[in-house]
Amino acid sequence: MFTKRLASGIILVILAIITVEKGGLLLYGVMAIVSLMGMFELYRVLKIEKNPMGIIGYLTAVVYYGLVWYDCQQHVTFMSIVALMAMMGVYVLTFPKYKTEEVTGAFFGVFYVAVMLSYLYQVREMSDGVYLVWLIFISSWGCDTGAYCVGKLIGRHRMTPALSPKKTIEGAIGGIVAAALLACLYASVFGGRMTEIENPRYTCAIACAVAAVISQIGDLAASAIKRNHDIKDYGNLIPGHGGILDRFDSMLFTAPAIYFAVIFLK
Repeated sequence: MFTKRLASGIILVILAIITVEKGGLLLYGVMAIVSLMGMFELYRVLKIEKNPMGIIGYLTAVVYYGLVWYDCQQHVTFMSIVALMAMMGVYVLTFPKYKTEEVTGAFFGVFYVAVMLSYLYQVREMSDGVYLVWLIFISSWGCDTGAYCVGKLIGRHRMTPALSPKKTIEGAIGGIVAAALLACLYASVFGGRMTEIENPRYTCAIACAVAAVISQIGDLAASAIKRNHDIKDYGNLIPGHGGILDRFDSMLFTAPAIYFAVIFLK
């Protein structure tokens, strides 16, 4: 099991490096496909992956990615209203075939997966995005590693005992500090190449600290959804790692966090 997990993990890292470094259409296409796959995993848990609510959700995600590609995000609110109207139309015209939870789950899935994940591509397309995009991974993976190590060493106070008994407040703080320090180190090496950031070390460290806080919320949110529906993993697409959402759970939150933190701080 460990060998399978390690091998698939190495392959994932290599593919991520190639895709993110290349950016452009390749990253855009991969994020769109991964978003739809993640939505399918979530909808399967909610048992709406093949019903009209789920189908409207998939179509909304496709439209959203079209808006992102053509830089028309100002129309996202209109898109959201149309999608909700479509879902509610099916809900009332076929009543009582579908439940309110199916409507809310389908609508939630579009934003939780497709919209949030699209910010990985959007960060890459920013000025200095070729460097800033790696802050998403630093904040997510750095926080996970730091939280695990600090929690193991000095963790005493449980943070969410009912949801994740092994996570501690000390570990959470350690994860935030680790992400900030790694970002500062990263900026010390690549900050000189960032043309739009006035103080790269400060900006990267604060952005990753903020994203690390939100990353832990994302990780716990994914765990809460799985516990609510009595499942261990969202899928088995990635050997030893589970499904798409099992690997991207915290990144769903760190990608938009880095995007908006950088915009605010630079």
